[in-house]
Amino acid sequence: MNKPFVATLAVLFIAVLLLVGCSPIPSAPSTPAAQTSFPMTVTDMLGRQVRLERPPERLVSLAPSNTEILFALGLGDKVVGVTQYCDFPEEARNKPKIGGFATADIERIVSQSPDLVLATRIHQKDVIPALERVGLKVFGVNAITVSDVLESIGLTGRISGEVSAADKLIAEFKTRMSAVVTRTGSLPAEQRPRVLYINWADPIKTAGRDTFADDLITKAGGVNVAADLSSYSTISLETIIDRNPQVIIVSGMGDNRRKTYNAIMSETRLGGVEARVKGQVYEIDSPLIERPGPRLILALEQVAKFLHPEIFGKL
Repeated sequence: MNKPFVATLAVLFIAVLLLVGCSPIPSAPSTPAAQTSFPMTVTDMLGRQVRLERPPERLVSLAPSNTEILFALGLGDKVVGVTQYCDFPEEARNKPKIGGFATADIERIVSQSPDLVLATRIHQKDVIPALERVGLKVFGVNAITVSDVLESIGLTGRISGEVSAADKLIAEFKTRMSAVVTRTGSLPAEQRPRVLYINWADPIKTAGRDTFADDLITKAGGVNVAADLSSYSTISLETIIDRNPQVIIVSGMGDNRRKTYNAIMSETRLGGVEARVKGQVYEIDSPLIERPGPRLILALEQVAKFLHPEIFGKL
């Protein structure tokens, strides 16, 4: 092979290398930001794809928690139907009723001509399919933890066109939650009181894992003595005595809460439990601590004062 030919090949080879080296390397596609303009397709918290052509103007809520979120986002004037249990804020009581929480009335919902219905997991099997069969758009939420609640607020803001209001509400919630968690997160085990949450007296019902009460007790610097139980479960007097809670939190609504509290305070077999001995049996409204809405932050702050008055002050 003659030298000029070899030289020519070398030049060509170098030129190719330079061209390849100077070519831009394709970057991996970035994750798309959440779509905030309409039309949009959003995956709800039940894993369903929901297509929305425009911001909804007529909203029906199938759960008290959904109603609270809608009003907190400033959408109360667009709510045209709620359940008979939607009691907060006060304006929600005056909205047309579409039945109960688990017993939504399809005909009443249809009569309100909603362009979006906000449902929950409990409606997944029967109610949502029934509403879709008559052509209604349904968006489902499913909140088990505090993080889920924040996600449901964000999604509701997105599908309603109220992203800024949702972001503001979430930011405030996180700021207040951080004010609690940063002061309880480093507490050693011996400074975390054993806590029993009770929401029914006969039989005694408590909150186990996968409940808001369990989540809030942990964040507030306590240990749920029923954390080995699943969801809301029955617990025996013998188990309560054996686990000897240092704090008991009783929930319920109105007269039912007071009835449950009195039953726990008058049960002679619980007289030696540390919470009774030290007068650390407290009451809290069940909608505050069991309803997956914006008011959960109030429940956290209240539980934190129950468990650590030396840090957060007494109620």
